[in-house]
Amino acid sequence: MKQCYVFEYLNENDFKVKERTVRKYNMLAYKELTFDYYPKLRSGIFLGDKVEENEEEKSVSYELKLSSDQLFEKVHGEMRLHYTVYLEKGIILLTNITPEEILEEGHRMELETYKGVMISKSNPKKDMFKVNLLNMLQK
Repeated sequence: MKQCYVFEYLNENDFKVKERTVRKYNMLAYKELTFDYYPKLRSGIFLGDKVEENEEEKSVSYELKLSSDQLFEKVHGEMRLHYTVYLEKGIILLTNITPEEILEEGHRMELETYKGVMISKSNPKKDMFKVNLLNMLQK
């Protein structure tokens, strides 16, 4: 019989804020996370790239790439779920969702989108320049 794992959070409030922002701005990634990845993780199927293994704590850390638009990835970076599995305890510690800056900013205030990409209010010209440059290079 497979072991059933339980989710715990490094910082639950911070994690839930980022999760809600993913839901608001990237519904595809949120649906994958909720309906595909979380059930597989709970059942013991660990997804993503193994980042670190700790023999003392008997834990393994993973990074799982979430679906996002290519333009978003080039402007802000890949969207990733970071988690650690404690094998003997049956716990999955959900630690973070990155890129942190844009997700936290998206929670604090309503972000505008430009050609389908979230634009940071702290540096909108830089983000719009990147989007325009990438669109120009694709033509």
